[in-house]
Amino acid sequence: MAVTYGNRSHLTLYLSFGYVLLIIYASLYPLQGWHDGGSDPLAFLGASWPRYFTGFDLTANALAYVPLGFLCAASLRRRMRPFHAFLVALVLGIGLSLGMEILQNYLPSRVPSNLDLACNAAGTLLGGLFGAVLSARALDEGRLARWRQDLMRHSHGADLGVLLVVAWLLSQLSPEALLFGNGNLRRMLELPPAQSFQPDLFTSLETFAAAAGLLAAGLIITLLLRRHARLLTAAVLLAAVLIKALSYALLMGPAAFMIWITPGNKAGMLIGLALWWSASFLSISLQRAVAAMALLFATVMVNIGPENPYLLETMNTWNPGQFLNFNGLTRLISSLWPFIALPWLMIYRPDSKASM
Repeated sequence: MAVTYGNRSHLTLYLSFGYVLLIIYASLYPLQGWHDGGSDPLAFLGASWPRYFTGFDLTANALAYVPLGFLCAASLRRRMRPFHAFLVALVLGIGLSLGMEILQNYLPSRVPSNLDLACNAAGTLLGGLFGAVLSARALDEGRLARWRQDLMRHSHGADLGVLLVVAWLLSQLSPEALLFGNGNLRRMLELPPAQSFQPDLFTSLETFAAAAGLLAAGLIITLLLRRHARLLTAAVLLAAVLIKALSYALLMGPAAFMIWITPGNKAGMLIGLALWWSASFLSISLQRAVAAMALLFATVMVNIGPENPYLLETMNTWNPGQFLNFNGLTRLISSLWPFIALPWLMIYRPDSKASM
């Protein structure tokens, strides 16, 4: 495999670090208004249970830490015995949760909670048990490991490429981002639009961004695969479209399931698919070059385009509520994704043996 412990992949280790960063961001979002109120930062540990909480809150806090426990235990399982891996993963998860709750004392929009800490600990415990007991068979010796070895190219950087694809799929959950249009730094830096809204111009920019974004992502996926590359890439692209549709339906209601399909997006998807299919027959070096150029072009289109007043009106009527932190997280991933994918394309050197 790519980067290995002997013949094992580093993927679980990378996923562990990545997931820790996601938890930190989601726990401290929106990262503004830091202040010291002068209270004891550990006072919440001895406080009574919060008076108001919902089943959704409890479930979300527990489930959020299940992957962390699993990934940490799976990574540690390769270095120590299962029980020790479980204990270390549990301590790491509880320590991370405790640190986040303490830091929330200094954010006006966040309230530390011993109930949140307990739910996070329960999630870590459950995930750690699965990771310590099942990870070796599932990740290193089972069908998943054999399937991955059979389908993916053997190369340094393949594991990071998998993370890129996962992050790209997550970016489709951001309702504010254009279809396949990642890399919007204006919203992150609170900069004004480069130009005023004009329907025809916006439709053209939307088409260019969707086509170039699909082309770049499609080629990145294809570059990672050595067998059934076109079929599997098409499946991942379809999954991204379904994720976009489901995100609108879940966040804004079933009526919004198809609201994102505009004339510009439809044209962009068709053009992007045709370009990706054609480019998939190029040599590996040319695919990397085309993907990089498409990535740059899509990012430029996203940043020079005007704000869509119709999308803004829709967003103004949407109350993110319990999804506030999650929406901030997906927005961050969407904004940064091209700037991580481009360096990866520069360093990725896949083998040349492939059966498309």
